[in-house]
Amino acid sequence: MKKLVPIAIQLKQEPGPENPIFLPTDTKYDWLLAKMWVKSSDYQIHQAVTHLLRTHLISEVFGIAMYRQLPAVHPLFKLLVPHVRFTIAINTKAREELICDCGLFDKINSSGGGGHVYLVQHAMKDLTYQSFCFPEAIKMRGVESRESLPYYHYRDDALKVWDAVLGFVTDVVNIYYIDDEAVQTDNELQAFMEDVFIHGLRADNSSGFPESVTTIQRLTEYLTMIIFTASCQHAAVNFGQYDWCSWIPNTPPTMRCPPPSEKGTVDMQYIMESLPDRGRSCWHLGAVWALSQYQDNELYLGMYPDEYFIEQPVKEAMEKFRTNLQEITRLIAERNKDMELPYYYACPDRIPNSVAV
Repeated sequence: MKKLVPIAIQLKQEPGPENPIFLPTDTKYDWLLAKMWVKSSDYQIHQAVTHLLRTHLISEVFGIAMYRQLPAVHPLFKLLVPHVRFTIAINTKAREELICDCGLFDKINSSGGGGHVYLVQHAMKDLTYQSFCFPEAIKMRGVESRESLPYYHYRDDALKVWDAVLGFVTDVVNIYYIDDEAVQTDNELQAFMEDVFIHGLRADNSSGFPESVTTIQRLTEYLTMIIFTASCQHAAVNFGQYDWCSWIPNTPPTMRCPPPSEKGTVDMQYIMESLPDRGRSCWHLGAVWALSQYQDNELYLGMYPDEYFIEQPVKEAMEKFRTNLQEITRLIAERNKDMELPYYYACPDRIPNSVAV
């Protein structure tokens, strides 16, 4: 079959007689509720860590460091500024209305009331540079093999986008840096790297984020990571939320009853009592719908109408980048034609340049 399927679920951390291991062979309602609990727990991680921390907040770190340390005439400012468009503004709005005290998180999610803050703080321990470099992240998770896991479209599509971004960044960097010494002696670039490491990562050496950069190759990877995170990674984890989370039993934002402590006790009434009430469900639906909407003036990956660069070689690199993205879009559309459930969340024509929603 070569698909990931659940084979057992244990709902609490400590094994014991009141923490049974639920199996697909158990009663229908036991197994159904166990899966709902997993999806509810996963939703808390998705919103607080995968979405908020690993796209919104980290992109803000890069944006603030860029505005602090890179002058507007610096080529790397021109390269990065389209990919932090509106990010600081949307994060400010989130702090005022979503993740603040008595905000939407508190009203909807079981991790509200401070739990989401704990999740972010705990996840900071695993916030490593390697985990943001997509090819390495896929290997770290053990899902890089297309033979073992052939139907992992997020991996396949996002790897194509990573390679396209890497090619574009390589072309631009090679225009302005003739050798590694040029990288090492760029004081503004080094200040940018230091700002990210010290103020964004709290000078945590275990994060693996570099405090400085000494080679063109390393610089190219670092810039690719920034652009990919703000564009493809955010699109992949954000814009499918209404599709996957609007059916409340598939992603309950909170559960009103404790998980079952023994098998054979769950019925449909207990499941309905466990799921969120209508009020919280409506709040949840409104939130995931709003998060899944594109801006009216959205700028998608490869669109640079502001023309920060005027040099012809960079414009040629941009055109090459757009051509590569168009080919990826064509390949994904061709594959999706024959799929009962098409996957398009990492398709370039649906990837905004920046974290803006």
